[in-house]
Amino acid sequence: MTLVERMQTKYTITAILSALLVPRSTYYRWRSEATDSSLTDVERTIIDICESTKYRYGHRKVRALLQRDYNIKRNRNTVQRIMQKYHLQCRIKPKKKWQSQGETIIIAPDRIKRDFQAAAPNQKWVTDITYIQYGRTVQYLSTIIDLYNNEIVAAKLYNHQQTPLVLDTLKEALEKRAHPKGVIIHSDQGSVYTSYAYQSYVMENNLVSSMSRRGNCWDNAVIESFHSNLKSEAFIYTRFNSLSNVETISRVNQYLKYYNEERIQEKLGYLPPIHFGGR
Repeated sequence: MTLVERMQTKYTITAILSALLVPRSTYYRWRSEATDSSLTDVERTIIDICESTKYRYGHRKVRALLQRDYNIKRNRNTVQRIMQKYHLQCRIKPKKKWQSQGETIIIAPDRIKRDFQAAAPNQKWVTDITYIQYGRTVQYLSTIIDLYNNEIVAAKLYNHQQTPLVLDTLKEALEKRAHPKGVIIHSDQGSVYTSYAYQSYVMENNLVSSMSRRGNCWDNAVIESFHSNLKSEAFIYTRFNSLSNVETISRVNQYLKYYNEERIQEKLGYLPPIHFGGR
């Protein structure tokens, strides 16, 4: 017990007891026995309640049990003070918060504002991730489209949707387009796009980050439409998880090639992307 008290200035009671492999109930029984003469009946009862409930309750519930089971009435501040004195606080469940997978969250303004037209190549790129659920396992497709001619500049299909997926997609796009400067790269506010790693890479390559408003798919409608078309056209009448992963990847790659080289678009004067204008 002396060791615990000495280490208390640096560590919590729970951490110390866990390291020493000593149950909390055992520690408090030792402590109670060592100071039993100084414990009041209320303090001893509160310690018993906390031990029997495995320290799951806060002071309000302990106060209610004190009154219900022992007919002892005390205000909640008194109960709280006693529980704090003997380190009997319940284990608080941490609140879940939305956060990025990177080291920090960087949110860019919406610089596209639903203007999905571009006067020349490499002015505006849009990007997003979609689920491909037709193989034995779920795959994740990351795509970048040039709004000048709706060409798929780069696409990566991985078995995860972590930051490397979007980084590798952007690296491929930059290599294919000979590292253009000043391109607006527009995404949603997903954790991979707001991550420090992704945003740093955008700035290091002289790109301009832009983001949709949260929960508003229309702010990135072009790429949302493309992903919808891919699923409805490449996987028509296909049930989820009905194909092999190899067949799924093959269909995606075939559709990407077809979309760029053959699929005509009204916006492009009924031409496919690569036959519209120069790059």
